[in-house]
Amino acid sequence: MRVTITDVDIAMELVEVRIEPPDNTPVVFLREQAGRQRGLAIMIGNAEASSIHFALKGLTAPRPMTHDLLVQFITLLDATVDRVVITEIREHTYYATIHLQTPAGLRELSSRPSDAMAIAARTGAAIYATSELLDEVGQEPEVEHAELGEGEAESILDEFRDFIENISPEDFSS
Repeated sequence: MRVTITDVDIAMELVEVRIEPPDNTPVVFLREQAGRQRGLAIMIGNAEASSIHFALKGLTAPRPMTHDLLVQFITLLDATVDRVVITEIREHTYYATIHLQTPAGLRELSSRPSDAMAIAARTGAAIYATSELLDEVGQEPEVEHAELGEGEAESILDEFRDFIENISPEDFSS
């Protein structure tokens, strides 16, 4: 039996892991898949950043990394990762849960978001965030400039050409 997603869980896309200056802090970026496209930026540790990066790029280490080993344990126990949910932030610390489908039913484990995402990246499990969390800390995307219509663009070019043709060095003197 698969547990249904509640309406407070919002599907997220794991966009990237990158190093943010000036402190070279690893940050994972998530984006809301639909709707407002809000983003979450979560600082993570170096080991978790490497693990997520490896999984996103489809790379494998010669020996299993910690998250690979955890996925092997989950599989050995006849369980699957149903989804991970980034649930809240308290005192600048994010919290998550890993939802496992087991022979005994659905089990929920408390987790650091970085570990949950590293496991999700390896298993293909969906990543969600609660609507409360996104309402609290979700970043709205930057508004992109609308494209100009052909007539508008030509009008602006005509104005610029006119300006260039009529400008003189005296226009810049004080």
